Amino acid sequence: MTETILLDMDGVVLEGPGTPQSVYDRAADAAAAELDLEPTDRQRRELRSHGYETVASACSALGADPREFWRRKEDEASRLAAERIRSGERGIYGDIAALESLAERATLALVSNNRHETARFVADFLSVPFAAARGRPPTPEGFRRRKPDPHLLRETLEELRVEDGLYVGDRETDVVAAERVGLESAYLRRSHNANAALPEGATYELEGLDELLDVLEKR
Repeated sequence: MTETILLDMDGVVLEGPGTPQSVYDRAADAAAAELDLEPTDRQRRELRSHGYETVASACSALGADPREFWRRKEDEASRLAAERIRSGERGIYGDIAALESLAERATLALVSNNRHETARFVADFLSVPFAAARGRPPTPEGFRRRKPDPHLLRETLEELRVEDGLYVGDRETDVVAAERVGLESAYLRRSHNANAALPEGATYELEGLDELLDVLEKR
């Protein structure tokens, strides 16, 4: 039977725990310019916020459609994120080479709280043959359904037509989301979580992606 291994992206495949605030700042400024908005300094800070409710409040004060602003901001953030990866400004963990061998024995997929376009870009950019890639859609609903909500994992399992497998992540929310959808979980240690407590319920603890081969032997 072919195993199914789903992997988080930020902090697992891409170096660092997430998209830096500077990317969202630039994306929000670009979206405001596209919509001919003239925010005050306070409103600009709100538009740059990572939370939808704060962004929506600023948009309402400016007479802008918050959903349209959010979509443009997310799209621009995805474009900027792709540029950073192409240029090498954001690195890729060296141990992803293990995934190329792992793909001969398991179905692999990316499932991330990051934007869907970024997840798709990373899946295409890498030499790993991912069978699926999923991130949050550029909508308020998509933002609210981030892990630990199991929605993204459930949709990916449905796409792959499987019901069980393993999810590899670097956060407690990854472990919780995996448990909620009936998956085993592997908590991956990186420099940003090296001293964090092992989340309750984690099935495995990994020091690198190369250890996934040993995990397959145990399953």
